[in-house]
Amino acid sequence: MIKTKDPIYQECIELQKKQGSTYLGLSTAISWEEDPKRLSFMLSRYKFVAKMLEGSKEVVEIGCGDGFGARIVAQHVQKLKIIDYDPVFIQNAEEIKGSKWDYKCEVHDILSSPVSHGKYSAAYSLDVLEHFNTADEEKFFENVCSSLTDNGVLIVGMPSINSQKYANSRAKIGHINCKSLPDLRSACEKYFSNCFAFAMNDEVVHTGFFEMANYIFVVCCSPIKSK
Repeated sequence: MIKTKDPIYQECIELQKKQGSTYLGLSTAISWEEDPKRLSFMLSRYKFVAKMLEGSKEVVEIGCGDGFGARIVAQHVQKLKIIDYDPVFIQNAEEIKGSKWDYKCEVHDILSSPVSHGKYSAAYSLDVLEHFNTADEEKFFENVCSSLTDNGVLIVGMPSINSQKYANSRAKIGHINCKSLPDLRSACEKYFSNCFAFAMNDEVVHTGFFEMANYIFVVCCSPIKSK
């Protein structure tokens, strides 16, 4: 039997024996190979969401990818569902989530319809909207609003338009709709009664000079439902 020199670490060996190794997801793994520090940025974004949505009853992540960050949010909300339009990533999210975590993983395209199975008190969507054509924004917001309760919250995050000169080649191909912080807030204000803007540099969220931010958030409150 393997024994660690310091007995306080023996539980690491026991956990591995019990459930095997823990794996990164598909998209998380490529970040770890190409630029490991990107993981710290990504996880910090999920921590921001988790703290903003602390205690929320029913929450949905829109565009979860491999779902690697979902555990952080699941620690702070009562019930979580994560969705993505790509079955490959949802299957991967199921594979890596572990038996301890009971959040739901579901294939769903937010551009096709609102999220199924009731109204949600909160939603969040990180690194998603910049992949949609501008013409698809209306459908995105309309379906999100239809998925939320009357006083629901949406958190939208994306790389700022100013950061794209430093983006890698794969990101530049996929990022077709990055915005400035004022432009993202303006887009959100068409669909929500109150919108609060935040900037982010590396792991630090702030309210400073937005043009120097490499990532941006808008926290949206109370959807404006169409008549």
